[in-house]
Amino acid sequence: MTKLLLIEDDDLLGDGIRKILVQRGDQVEWVRDGESALASISDGGQDLVLLDLNLPGLSGFEILQKVRASKNDIPILVLTARGEVADRVRALDSGADDYLIKPIDIDELGARIRALRRRASGGSDDFLCHGKLTMDTAAHVVSLAGKPVTLSVREFGLLQILLENRGRVLSRKQLEEKLYGWGDEIASNSVEVHIHNLRKKLESELIQTVRGVGYIIEKAR
Repeated sequence: MTKLLLIEDDDLLGDGIRKILVQRGDQVEWVRDGESALASISDGGQDLVLLDLNLPGLSGFEILQKVRASKNDIPILVLTARGEVADRVRALDSGADDYLIKPIDIDELGARIRALRRRASGGSDDFLCHGKLTMDTAAHVVSLAGKPVTLSVREFGLLQILLENRGRVLSRKQLEEKLYGWGDEIASNSVEVHIHNLRKKLESELIQTVRGVGYIIEKAR
C-alpha cells in the first residue's frame, strides 16, 4: 500500500486517477493548487508525489525547486501534458524522479510508482516472503504453502505493513496511520478485526500480540 499525494487541478482527470489508484489499494490525498501541495508535503506522511506542472498559484517547477531546496527527497513523478524535451529536462534537473506525459496509461503509471518505491526503499522486487507465506505486492496476490489466500484491501494492506516491518512492534495507532487514508473514518476496533481475520485465513501464530504495546511478525529464524 502506497500513500500518494496527487497534485492536479483538472477535476475530471484528478478524480479519475484518484479513484483508480484507491481501487488498487493505494491511499490518495488530492490537492489542486501549488500552495496546498507544499503545505501537504511539509506536513509529511506521503510515500510519493504525483505532480502536474500547470497549476494555479505555484507551478509544478516551483514546487519541485522548493521541495528539493528544503532537502526533502520524497520521490516525485511528474504527470503533465507538456511533452517537449526542454520541459522534461527542466523538470528532471529541478528534482523530479520520473516524467510521464498525458494522456496517462494507468498500468504504466502503476509500474512507475512501484519502480520509484523500490528505488526509494532500496528494494529489488515486488515479493515479500515469510516462511510458507508469499506476497506479491504488485499483483496483490497472497499465497500460503503455494495456495492462494483471498484478502480484502485492508487485510492485504495490514499484512504488507507488518511484513515490511518484521521484527518491529507496531502499535494500533501506527497501523491506523499507515493503513488509512486522509479523511477515512476509522472504527475503534478496526485493526483488531483485520488482525482477527488474518489469523483465521493464515497461520494463527503469524501475527503476535505484544500486550499493551501492539502487534508484530517476528523475523524468520
